[in-house]
Parts: sequence; C-alpha cells; structure tokens
Amino acid sequence: MSESDHTGPERDDDALAAEYVLGVLSADERQAATQRIEQDPAFARLVHAWEGRLSPLAAGYAEVEAPASVKAGIERRLFSDAVEQQDRGGLWSSLVFWRGLAAAAVAALMLAIAVPYLGAPSAPPQAELVASLSGEGSDVRYVAVYDGVRNEVRLSHLSGRLAADKDFELWLIEGTNAPISVGVVPLGATAQLSPAADVREKLGQGAVLAISLEPKGGSPTGQPTGPVVAAGDLKDI
Repeated sequence: MSESDHTGPERDDDALAAEYVLGVLSADERQAATQRIEQDPAFARLVHAWEGRLSPLAAGYAEVEAPASVKAGIERRLFSDAVEQQDRGGLWSSLVFWRGLAAAAVAALMLAIAVPYLGAPSAPPQAELVASLSGEGSDVRYVAVYDGVRNEVRLSHLSGRLAADKDFELWLIEGTNAPISVGVVPLGATAQLSPAADVREKLGQGAVLAISLEPKGGSPTGQPTGPVVAAGDLKDI
C-alpha cells in the first residue's frame, strides 16, 4: 500500500492542530501551521486545546537526564565551526556562533520535550513509530504511536463518529500477507492496545496500520469484514 492509497481528505483545522501538537506534520506543513498560530488566534486556541488534551499521554513517563554523550555530541556538531570562526574573527562577531547558539536552544528544547517519552535509560533503546491514519472519503482520523519500550500502541481519536452497534478494529498490514488484528479500538479520545509478541515484532520494524469498521466486539472471522476507514504508514518520529 502506498501513501497515495490512503491519502485522506483535506484536514480540518481541528485535525491539523492535533497533528501539529503530535509532531506528525511534514516540515512544510509544520512551517505553514506555525505561521497560522502566529496570525490566526482561533487556530492558536485549537493548538493550545490539543496540547492540554494530549499532555496526559506523557504522564506515565518519568523525567530522565539525557546522557552526557548526547549533550557532548550536540555541542560538538553545533559549535565546532564556531570555534574555528572565533580564531579567525572573534566570537561575538561570528554569524556561525549565533546560528549555533540558536540551534543549541532548539536542540535543548527538543530534548526537554522528547526525553520524557523515552522511558528509563535502563531499557533497550527502541524508536517510537507514529502513523497518521486517514482514508479517502472517510472522516475517521486517528494518530497511532507504537511504543517499543512499553510494548503498546497509543491511539488519539481526531475525528469520525462510530455507530452504536459497531467497533473500530486496528490491523497490521505487511505487504501482501493477510492482515493481522492488533485489537478492537476502545472508545474515547485516547486509547491503548497491548499487541501480542509476534505483532509487536512486526510493528517495531515499521508497517502499515489500518482501521476497519466491524461488528460490535470485532471481526468474527479474524480478517477485516467491513470497510477500511483509515490507514497510514508507521514511521520514525
């Protein structure tokens, strides 16, 4: 399944604000959204609301100090050119220095945001993967995060209503193989699923996730029986 197969309808502002907060927008989309935050008070309020709504996702993660090697590596990559420029023309007149200082501030902010999501340093380093799930002609939108440390899939429901006699079910799609159920998606703005060990291994390698509309309680056949309403590729954060 290619990206074009599951490109959804144009985002509404609420979904765009949520994806901005979750960090799943492309660089160009994020830049455009940032400009809107500065110029559009209504959109800025949506972003602020989603920040408050999604912040509980980080509640289960203790803050940890970034390893010294990480900080040293950042400083070396940011300031090595600045040191050379200082020798030639003075630190305070160095454009490289000021650019490096600004980049260092951004890097420090990103560390402060990202470190709580990494879990305890004793756990094996495993990347988190994220997928923006949408479908052409469907208003169902989810953001899914696979956490390899906690071995869980976290889902944020952005839009799309569910009939009372139906359930959404999450599937792992791997090439031409038969879809594998990750689980029935619990109702609510946020949800967690704990996939089986064989599914976790496949999720950790990156795959396509899809959500189908199923009878209450999930598919009775072990395969999707209803329409696929949203899908997306798992990618590194």
